[in-house]
Amino acid sequence: MTQINAYLNFNGHTREVMTFYKECLGGELVMQKIAESPMAAQMPSEMGAKILHSSLTNKGIVLMASDCMGAAVVHGNNIALCINCSSEEEVTIFFNSLAAGGKIVEPLHQSFWGATFGTLIDKYGITWIFNHSKK
Repeated sequence: MTQINAYLNFNGHTREVMTFYKECLGGELVMQKIAESPMAAQMPSEMGAKILHSSLTNKGIVLMASDCMGAAVVHGNNIALCINCSSEEEVTIFFNSLAAGGKIVEPLHQSFWGATFGTLIDKYGITWIFNHSKK
């Protein structure tokens, strides 16, 4: 099933923030540190404890967050919309359509977690994250 979820970015406070949200909203919280991922070798060692990806799920609530972002996190660029697509065709169509007139940050590619993944900023300045897991 295709879904749009909020994806938040923080300057090293993801663990604190997502733990707070779990206390408020309940559900299951999963966090992956950079040191626990294949990206660890590409990052400075001091980044190892930072959260690469986290997700809080409770019924229809899906909130995702990370300490990682290409630019400095400021109010306005700290949230993106993540589309979890239901097919390879769908992720390609949505990505190409929203990229028109915008800027591709990370082209669609096969990620280390086994999904087709990409990021762009649309012509209105909104950041979109695309994910299609083959599982």
